[in-house]
Amino acid sequence: MHENFHKGFAINITLAMLFALVVGFLLFLFPEDDFVKILLVDDLFDLVGKIFIILIKMMVVPIVFVSLVCGVSSLTDTKRLGKMSILTIFLYLATTACAITLALTIATSLDIGKGVGMTNMASFVKPIAPTYSEVVLNLFPDNPFKALVNGEMLQIIIFSLILGGAIVASGDSGKRVAGGFQDMNRVMINLVLLIMRFAPLGVFCLLAAMIAKSGFNLIAELFGYFFTVLLVLFIQLIVTYGIMLLFFTNITFHSFLKKMSSAMLFAFSVSSSNASIPVVMQTARDKLNLSESVVSFVIPLGSTINMDGTAIMQGVATVFIANAYNIDITLSGYISVVLMATIASIGTAGVPGVGLVTLAMVLSHVGLPVEGIAMIIAVDRILDMARTAINITGDCTVACVVENFFQKTRAKAIAKDESIPQA
Repeated sequence: MHENFHKGFAINITLAMLFALVVGFLLFLFPEDDFVKILLVDDLFDLVGKIFIILIKMMVVPIVFVSLVCGVSSLTDTKRLGKMSILTIFLYLATTACAITLALTIATSLDIGKGVGMTNMASFVKPIAPTYSEVVLNLFPDNPFKALVNGEMLQIIIFSLILGGAIVASGDSGKRVAGGFQDMNRVMINLVLLIMRFAPLGVFCLLAAMIAKSGFNLIAELFGYFFTVLLVLFIQLIVTYGIMLLFFTNITFHSFLKKMSSAMLFAFSVSSSNASIPVVMQTARDKLNLSESVVSFVIPLGSTINMDGTAIMQGVATVFIANAYNIDITLSGYISVVLMATIASIGTAGVPGVGLVTLAMVLSHVGLPVEGIAMIIAVDRILDMARTAINITGDCTVACVVENFFQKTRAKAIAKDESIPQA
């Protein structure tokens, strides 16, 4: 059944996207009040697309909760769990810091934003950004059932880790509970396979509706900003992830991209790291051949705290807005942006458009006008799709590194045991 899931999935998604571009652009040429356009775009495509997203989101919370509990409860060695947590978080923060540094360096060298006119600034309403203490406190659920109902991903992750640890420490009782979660996990996997059969239709409706409403005119208005973000995203993919895979894993970059193609296309179309979790986890298990313990821990955590694509957008947007307002940012200001964007990525939910909220935090911190976000908000929906694909690719890159690290550690431990003379 897993082979059927992957067979032709990337091709079907690609065809759906190409067909959506053609249909969407043709509908864009119709007048706004045209009956056919309203019927197809607003009543049909928009409705089907939203239903598909709702079905995807329906799976996210139970899959993250169940898979994390399974992953932690399968790690009978608590020392290994601690090492995995430290290594995973370190790699996520390192890739995010690298992403924002690349963005600032390239955007500054290209001097984007010079001469851009400020229009329609008053229409932007500044989002309320959380404080540092609120970000930390929001990690811990005062009511785990409330966190599950509200989909508070960080709180769900913390509760899942604690529950999984308690299962490990509960002996035979814990083993029986763990068995129940393993059965539930298999059911969740089949639920993913069932709903993903409708992915091409959902992707077509989502993309066709977006193109029919906005067309491609918005890209031309912010050409420099738009393509600078895409350039840095591409460099992060090729250079940063390529180097990590080359030096720290046994998989080639070409093979990795080939195996990730369907998940990247899906993430691009739904524009949400959280909504992509089921497909990304399935890809990591079946195509990248990563262990259940690594997949169930690294991928859900990455969808919540690893936002390389968002960090890149924030870096490029900071330089763009600073140049547009002719405000000079000092070296210490740029260093502050790197730290702020890296920290902000931890508290960024994996949902469409949320990067604009954390961008407001970054701009405020370095004294730039938050109203400048109004300049880039028009094309953010399209760029959000591209950076989501980078986000989930970064998650799987880190998962491959973590997997390889523990495979080597396990091999060394076995070799050491075999070298000890038996009494």
